[in-house]
Amino acid sequence: QVQLVESGGGLVQPGGSLRLSCAASGFTFSNFAMSWYRQAPGKKRELVATISNSGSATNYVDSMKGRFTISRDNAKNTAYLQMNSLKPEDTAVYYCCARKWLSEYWGQGTQVTVSS
Repeated sequence: QVQLVESGGGLVQPGGSLRLSCAASGFTFSNFAMSWYRQAPGKKRELVATISNSGSATNYVDSMKGRFTISRDNAKNTAYLQMNSLKPEDTAVYYCCARKWLSEYWGQGTQVTVSS
């Protein structure tokens, strides 16, 4: 059974940091590129960052560059999103996604709220 389970979300003050984790099971994690998306209330889901299956290549949406870092540990079947200098506009549900050719798996999401 394929599973992606996000964790690490919560309430943080502006300027704070959070590290999200995405634990994968039920498929060969190291064969899949991993992405983080987010969806704010009333808005479309948007891509945050992507990392290649080996971890050698990463891509970020411009607005997240320099603040967010995507990484992965294939030995632990886990992807991460380190988020620094958080802003209220970063408030959203964050989802991880595993993708390889036509196969795509999604987690259930974890809520991140940035507020004082």
